[in-house]
Amino acid sequence: MIAVDWGTSSARAYRLAPTGAVLARREGAGGILRVPEGGFPAALTEMVGDWLAEGENRVLLSGMVGSRQGWQEAPYLACPAGLDALAGAVVPVPFANAVVRLVPGLSAEDASGIPEVMRGEEVQVFGSLADEAEDALICLPGSHAKWVRVVGGRIAGFTTSMTGEAFAALSGHTILGRMMTGPVEVGPAFESGVARSAEGGGLLHHLFGTRALGLFGRLAPEDAASYLSGLLIGHDVAAAMSEPALVRLVGSGPLMALYGRAITLKGGEAVAGDPDAAARGLALIGERTEWM
Repeated sequence: MIAVDWGTSSARAYRLAPTGAVLARREGAGGILRVPEGGFPAALTEMVGDWLAEGENRVLLSGMVGSRQGWQEAPYLACPAGLDALAGAVVPVPFANAVVRLVPGLSAEDASGIPEVMRGEEVQVFGSLADEAEDALICLPGSHAKWVRVVGGRIAGFTTSMTGEAFAALSGHTILGRMMTGPVEVGPAFESGVARSAEGGGLLHHLFGTRALGLFGRLAPEDAASYLSGLLIGHDVAAAMSEPALVRLVGSGPLMALYGRAITLKGGEAVAGDPDAAARGLALIGERTEWM
């Protein structure tokens, strides 16, 4: 089948063998925000039309393509939820050239009853599990980082942190950004930020400390971005990992190393997952899907 992880800003398409092995892959900037109203059938054809012409006739979609801003809204499925539940709740999407199904996102509530939602991360979570019945704590770093608890092979609940987006806003649109000249990287400044996150005073107080340290020459401009990143990620990790634990990281890019180091500094163990977790997760759901 064809599997498409279709997000807000980009899309990844995979051509899968019956075993789930990736035969071919494509990635581009054709996220849902770039698709005009009514343009999703044409966008899918442009993305994988040659694969369809060669005989593929099943397409499984996941991600923001199933949101209100996407092709067709797929209602959230409440946690706890496993592979069978997701496969049983796929939504048919009208398309002339193939049978298209859309994987729903998941919803949950935090300890105070505040709603949580995800679209697309659920397939990455299931694709990252070594055993379909295992327990795991999984982190998906990003603009909106997800921390997911898996119990007995089902997603029991999750939390979302706007860590990456907060860093972008603070470094790009506040006075903190004016003192930053260097890139974010793992090193002493990042580790100092993580260490500071464990101290009293709270995040908002710690954020102003970033500026004050710079004013008094105790934080160099080339280190300020790394320190701020360590501060934010440190607070995120501390909130999600209440005690040292093994955390499976799922994703790609520089955030993987940053989260991995912060988890280690907080006493946990970070293990990088399969970068093609979305393809594997979609394959597992596709095996259980009723296509007729």
